[in-house]
Amino acid sequence: MSGALEGIRVLDMSRVLAGPWAGQLLGDFGADVVKVERPIVGDDTRHWGPPWLDRKNACEAAYFLSTNRNKRSITVDLTDIDGQALIQALAKKADVLIENYRVGTLAGYGLGAEDLLHLNPRLVYCSITAYGQRSSRASEPGYDAIIQAAAGLMSITGAPDCEGGSPQKVGVAVSDIMAGMYAATAILAALQQRSQTGLGQHIDLSLYDSQVAWLANQAMNFLIGGETPLRRGTAHPNLVPYQAFETCDGFLILAIGNDRQFVRLTKCIGKPELATDKRFQCNSKRVEFRGPLVDILAAVFRTRSTEQWLKALGDADVPCGPINTIDEVLTGAFAEERGLVQTMVHPMHDALPTVANPVRFSQTPVSYRLAPPTLGQHTHEILTDWLDYTDQDFEKLNSQSDSNE
Repeated sequence: MSGALEGIRVLDMSRVLAGPWAGQLLGDFGADVVKVERPIVGDDTRHWGPPWLDRKNACEAAYFLSTNRNKRSITVDLTDIDGQALIQALAKKADVLIENYRVGTLAGYGLGAEDLLHLNPRLVYCSITAYGQRSSRASEPGYDAIIQAAAGLMSITGAPDCEGGSPQKVGVAVSDIMAGMYAATAILAALQQRSQTGLGQHIDLSLYDSQVAWLANQAMNFLIGGETPLRRGTAHPNLVPYQAFETCDGFLILAIGNDRQFVRLTKCIGKPELATDKRFQCNSKRVEFRGPLVDILAAVFRTRSTEQWLKALGDADVPCGPINTIDEVLTGAFAEERGLVQTMVHPMHDALPTVANPVRFSQTPVSYRLAPPTLGQHTHEILTDWLDYTDQDFEKLNSQSDSNE
């Protein structure tokens, strides 16, 4: 079966994570994604190791491999006039271009949105920056940790002050990843609009704005309630009990979403009187009297093992779960059942593992066609496929390269 985006050509001029994540999603859905990289060096994340796919030569970092499958790599020197002309030629053939250079950088090479939309009015040109194309901070660089801090996420992540906690960043680069997700959905929306008008457009997406949008209920809690959200560790600001609890040999997570579930919980733990206690009868009261309730539950959960509690709570239809480590997530029976790890053929590895795309289409399944490319691996075939290069064209290109050395 063909992919949902078969026939869509994507020029991925982005680096590191946000843009490449969007490009990988489009590639998973069937698009032909060409990754443009700097000669010799390539994407920064190729060097963000260990761990390395090639340990002996310390190359092909796991970080790079996590976000660049289903792409073909070409190397282009954007500072060279011939390289700029090549990107312009590729952009004429592209449906989508993704870039995350600092504002104005590509325009300086004649490769900005206005330049390329003039050459190809059907192009969907997606720019991902730290603070947007037009803002007082437009010239600042963007790094995930800085965005997590500046856009509010770290202020609500980590244990509270009273428990000796401090602001923490999330264990993966969620600001980058969510910007990549927003970019992918925005690109698909722009392609749908193009199908009606025949015209592309420029998408201006900022990491900062994306992270603020991702604050979701916490942002609305402030806008409606007027109180600044605080760090609560694993606890939920609007639901109680909804957090991790320590058992006699580990931890579990409890997620009570309504009063019926709370009643079932109280019976399961042998404390049915809690359900009729005026302090805890409804969720709003439980939020008000969070402290006393959590103290009671914490004492109870410490009396049995995690396995015992998970079975008892599961049998009572109380939402709960284990706190698994990543090795448990990716190697267990459920991982195999869901196909969470797929393998791909890579030039350096016959069975390169990759974490599966979570989308399950009934008619246009996600494919794992191309392992993350080595640097410049597909230059020849890209120029042939997209620009109809002949042997004579390659001879001319090689002679120009030799003369520039």
